[in-house]
Amino acid sequence: MGFCLIILAGGNSHRFRSNIGKPYQKIAGKSLIEISLIKALKFKQIKKIIVVFNRKDSKQIKSLKLKNIKLIPGGDSRQLSTYNALKYLKKQKGISRVLIHDAARPNFSIKLLSSIIKYMKNARAVVPKIKIQDAVKQIIDSSKDKYILGKKRDNLFLTQTPQAFKLKEIFELHKSNYLKYKDDDISLYTNLNNVKFIEGEKNNFKITDQSDLENLKNIYKSRINVGIGFDVHRLVPKRKLYLGGLKIKSKLGTLGHSDGDPVLHSITDAILGATKMGDIGQMFSDKSKRFKNIRSTVLLRRIIEQLKLKGYFINNIDINIITQTPKIKKYKNKMIDNVAKLCEIKKSQINIKGKTTEKLGVIGQENAIACEVITSVIKYD
Repeated sequence: MGFCLIILAGGNSHRFRSNIGKPYQKIAGKSLIEISLIKALKFKQIKKIIVVFNRKDSKQIKSLKLKNIKLIPGGDSRQLSTYNALKYLKKQKGISRVLIHDAARPNFSIKLLSSIIKYMKNARAVVPKIKIQDAVKQIIDSSKDKYILGKKRDNLFLTQTPQAFKLKEIFELHKSNYLKYKDDDISLYTNLNNVKFIEGEKNNFKITDQSDLENLKNIYKSRINVGIGFDVHRLVPKRKLYLGGLKIKSKLGTLGHSDGDPVLHSITDAILGATKMGDIGQMFSDKSKRFKNIRSTVLLRRIIEQLKLKGYFINNIDINIITQTPKIKKYKNKMIDNVAKLCEIKKSQINIKGKTTEKLGVIGQENAIACEVITSVIKYD
């Protein structure tokens, strides 16, 4: 039962009132599109992902540099955008089910998506819904301010995405029944036999205006964790000096079991602290021959992979390199570039400062180099 996820990002975002469309608004360096992708990529059942975009956003969608994602231009409506994706998908092999999702609704949980996929084993379609809790009124004649008061809400509910369908059926409904399309894809079903409605999530709200985005940012702020990393190494002759993954020209290098890069060691420890995964000594023991002279870039990449598997992403990294020599200023930009690539974040999320000890102590006497790092991470689910 292979699934394709279709993410709809083809709207004009008129109500959002921003030069940057909703799908490309960012939280902790990740766009709303990417937040949904991060969650979807956890599921081996999802074999293919399509993002339907608005042609006017071509530069922005390309700037995301999405890998292994099919990009399809949208139509003049949500229905036409979905149909464009379904037409392409009908020609592909190995896909029998489709998940259709709004890019402006990134805060669904892994648990919700898992339930939708599970229930599709025995259903024609699966749709999350939530009850209406507010009082409901209906306008009879807006020119005369006439309303129906106290309208019953027992049989009313709101639908959310992702919604799951059998590919063949939803394609045929879009092709032949499109005039009945209202707001979302389940509206095409005149017969709801064997359509499974499951409990949705209040936090899976749609981003419509700026206040919705602020609400989402506040939710993610509550999921920020902070970690501290510190490392110090002796400086000795006949050893290489690595800082931030860069080889630095120096008569002295760091003494250590691995390559002795205090910057990457501190970043690694800070990430481990923020995600409560222990410390670098536990993960990569200096008693193990496997890690003898290993590059710290290799160790950090392993931690970044574990970070992503746990649903965390780096929000920012603040680095103090404490050394009398070498001077950090001329290496700073290259180090930021390197750390950004290793941690898969933007350069703007990294800050590096060079510090001295005013020639005091072992660092001041050029016998050691140290680094301290504070990093914050966000859990997207």
